[in-house]
Amino acid sequence: MPEASQTISLVAAHVINQRPSDQWFAGPTSPILTYGEVHVWRVTLDERSANFDKALAENDRTQAARFRFNVDRERFLNARASLRMTLGRYLETAPHALQFGFGAHGKPALGAAQNNLDLRFNLSHSHEFALIAITLGREIGVDIEYMRADFAGDEIAARFFSQNEIAQLDSVAPESRVTAFFDCWTRKEAYIKARGEGLSFPLNQFDVSLGPHSRAVLLGNRLDPTETSRWVLRELSPAPNYAAAIAVEKGCEDVRFWSFDPGS
Repeated sequence: MPEASQTISLVAAHVINQRPSDQWFAGPTSPILTYGEVHVWRVTLDERSANFDKALAENDRTQAARFRFNVDRERFLNARASLRMTLGRYLETAPHALQFGFGAHGKPALGAAQNNLDLRFNLSHSHEFALIAITLGREIGVDIEYMRADFAGDEIAARFFSQNEIAQLDSVAPESRVTAFFDCWTRKEAYIKARGEGLSFPLNQFDVSLGPHSRAVLLGNRLDPTETSRWVLRELSPAPNYAAAIAVEKGCEDVRFWSFDPGS
């Protein structure tokens, strides 16, 4: 799905997301990841570091050139440098030397020759923040979205949500509708990113939970009912006015929250 915040003016007259933020601790410079754990790193994209230039590869800069606005180029580069630096910490490899391959539908993965730990990862960024989710040997997807009330309309829901999800959304009180909309959006996005199929997977053929106090759950997949026993969804609270979620294969559910320090 397209990122809600990309090159569009932001509307935030008040705090939409009233949920308490997760506790994000200063990330270790030599992180140790065990099977059964998920590490989620929160990156502040407007924090620039001299270390970023050394971390980037030439193809990162080539991809950044496609953005029209300088703020979007800088945030993309900061997110990519942060990803490289974070993965480099686990693998004890120079960030700029990391090489990525891509699945059939574009999901990035580390080259096998450099990935002796079998790290799996996913990156998402929106407005001022990015999230990097990392596991060992289990597929994962993450999504973060800046919540804009003017984006969370019926037309967008009809395009991206299933009929069951639209019915759930219609039952939500007006004051909770924007949060419920982005709960649905981020959970669906995290799930299709974890599967590695992106928008090639029909969005109306699976259902996620949404609404006030709803636990993040994959409720059903009409193309493969066994999927509900394969995946765990979890809501994240990275900052006020942001919604986020991860989807990860079951058996990898101990989540740790780290804040990325570009200067370390």
